[in-house]
Amino acid sequence: MSSRQSLGLVLAACVALGAMGCADAASATPPAPIHIVEVDGRIPSVGPVTRVAVTMRAPPERNVAVPSVSASSAAIPASVGRGVLRAARRSARTQPRRATLAFTGDTLVHSPIVQQAWINGGGVVFDFAPMFARIAPTISAADLAVCHLETPVAPPGEQLSTAPLYGIPAEIAGGIAAAGYDRCSTASNHSLDRGVGGIEATVGALESVGVAQVGMARWPEESVAAVVTVDGIGVAHLSYTWSFNGLRLSPEEWWRSNLIDPERIVADALDARTRGADAVIVSLHWGVERSAVPSTFQRDVAAALTASGAIDLIVGHHAHVLQPIEMVNGRWVVFGLGNFLSNMPTGDTWPASSQDGAVVTVTVERHPDGSVAVGQPAVIPTWVDRRGGFMIRPVIADLADPEVSDVIKAELAASLERTAALLGPFIV
Repeated sequence: MSSRQSLGLVLAACVALGAMGCADAASATPPAPIHIVEVDGRIPSVGPVTRVAVTMRAPPERNVAVPSVSASSAAIPASVGRGVLRAARRSARTQPRRATLAFTGDTLVHSPIVQQAWINGGGVVFDFAPMFARIAPTISAADLAVCHLETPVAPPGEQLSTAPLYGIPAEIAGGIAAAGYDRCSTASNHSLDRGVGGIEATVGALESVGVAQVGMARWPEESVAAVVTVDGIGVAHLSYTWSFNGLRLSPEEWWRSNLIDPERIVADALDARTRGADAVIVSLHWGVERSAVPSTFQRDVAAALTASGAIDLIVGHHAHVLQPIEMVNGRWVVFGLGNFLSNMPTGDTWPASSQDGAVVTVTVERHPDGSVAVGQPAVIPTWVDRRGGFMIRPVIADLADPEVSDVIKAELAASLERTAALLGPFIV
């Protein structure tokens, strides 16, 4: 979101569910564990980050050791000849395979969401899991579920913060894991908000709950996207952002996160294929905030990447509203997934559609000849119930649920109408 949007600075008084900010919190005395400090474009001791104009040039030549994906010879039983092993591998590679992948948009943790997590945890810990509970069965049903965590985690021992420089509780990782996600994209315009410490805290928090990520790195080797096997299909997931909001890493640590550069993205995709990737998925943090119309930059980048033949699917976020899904050069491009979890102040500032989101699923098939096909994306509309504890609601399922109130159903119906106007043919 905009680097200059300023929410409230103290969480304890932001108890009213559905609050659009925390302006009334100034006179309250919060419990110490959830004090959020004001940030004025700077946070002390955040690592080698300086505020300068970002230049969209290619990064330096990488000198990174690429992790090996070949089987260790020590793991091969002596009774198995290498020729037999190679034949077995060839046989496995020629079998048809199918996997379902799921993607969601911005998880953007504003102050009232942090406060609600504190309430959920009984004022003892932060608990984000209830916010994901309704949508968790949908997420966990996928063979590979991918979130987008837009805001970094605050470094250990440092205070939490919100706009313009975010540092959120590490417990967000537990909520993401409870929802059933396997991995997240993390490159965003907020990646450097809390410097190197924030990057390391974010990756570490996700790692601690068994969730992988791409888009941030603690060391050079970690910047090389892993190839994961999903139901027998090698999948590489890459993550890049259009900007760091004017912040820049030191030249020696350029690998900490990734800016959008089509030439580099294609090179990274081709590298992943040499390491066993059958399918390459690219997450892009791009677009114009509030706009459901893809920008010229988005269309140009999408055209360049899909024309390369190295990328099988593009999944976008950042605009905070849903954007179209289109076929570009024979590849599906999900231009924008909207907000999955947020507290955008709807009204004059943000449209009501900023609380609309989606779970987008695709089926990836590897044919016996080794070719890969990505099926038409399917859209499961979601809506953030800010008055209901920031619960992410599956719109169609909850419209049919007799336990959901008529008041909420009216909101859900309005959300579905907005989403269907843009993505109707893809809704399931």
